[in-house]
Amino acid sequence: MLAPVVRAAAEQHPETEFTVLSQQRFEALFAGMPANVRFHGAELKKQSLREIIRGLGRYEYVADMHGVLRSVVIRNAMRLRGARVASIDKGRWSKWLLTHGFIHRPLRHTTERYKEVFSRIDVPIKYRYNTPPINLRSGVGIAPFAAHRGKIYPIERMERVVALLSSKNIPVVLFGGGKKEQEILDGWAGRYGGVECVAGRKTMREELEIMRGLRLMVTMDSGNMHLASLVGTRVISIWGATHPFAGFLGYGQQESDCIQRELECRPCSVYGNKKCKYGDYRCLDIKAEEVAERILKAYEDRA
Repeated sequence: MLAPVVRAAAEQHPETEFTVLSQQRFEALFAGMPANVRFHGAELKKQSLREIIRGLGRYEYVADMHGVLRSVVIRNAMRLRGARVASIDKGRWSKWLLTHGFIHRPLRHTTERYKEVFSRIDVPIKYRYNTPPINLRSGVGIAPFAAHRGKIYPIERMERVVALLSSKNIPVVLFGGGKKEQEILDGWAGRYGGVECVAGRKTMREELEIMRGLRLMVTMDSGNMHLASLVGTRVISIWGATHPFAGFLGYGQQESDCIQRELECRPCSVYGNKKCKYGDYRCLDIKAEEVAERILKAYEDRA
């Protein structure tokens, strides 16, 4: 979600040089930026914070867009070097109220929080960056996994969705991460015609290019939702324990494309890492046929 905001800031302030400090594996997300944007990659498993800080230069401003212990240490070190520092307001209190049932309304989107940080270091952003235009595209991408159980649509039902799309002769591309996920997705690709699995076979940059050519992506509340959003691909997202109201809907996506059950217990978590108090994750009890119908309708809309 940060990449389109950085692009907008760089385009509107061409006289300012921007350095994005992040994990090296995210470099592809900042490819093709304006000439005044530089990416500084860090290897957290190989470098200590001291080594990362030592490798940084002096900056006039530092924008902490993460607000975690690592970024707090780095921004304070930069402050000692004379930088003016601003950090993100994550809205933790309002999110607590949302997940405990005291309020039920949309909170500020995370990209708006990023823009606010930039404004406090004299880099105001006057308009939202528009995602790339949709040209002629085909195929549906499906990324059925997420970091936490409370955000994952039942795998057997998602396989049913894949089978239904295959029966309609719609090309399907499967995305995933770990070895176990790859085995599941390879099984689907072997059982259903027109289904390809790219999990574990492509770099992040290559996956972004594949997503760019798809007419539609189907994801959970997950990183793949944001990757697809970055290249301007429409996303049908399935939500369980979390909720778009928390401010993490994919950039440029519509809430009308979110598949979710409106229950009194939702959302119970901002990140989906809490166990279901009922033990059955009823928030994800959505029929495969309903999901497939929503996908097919959206796919036809883009024809």
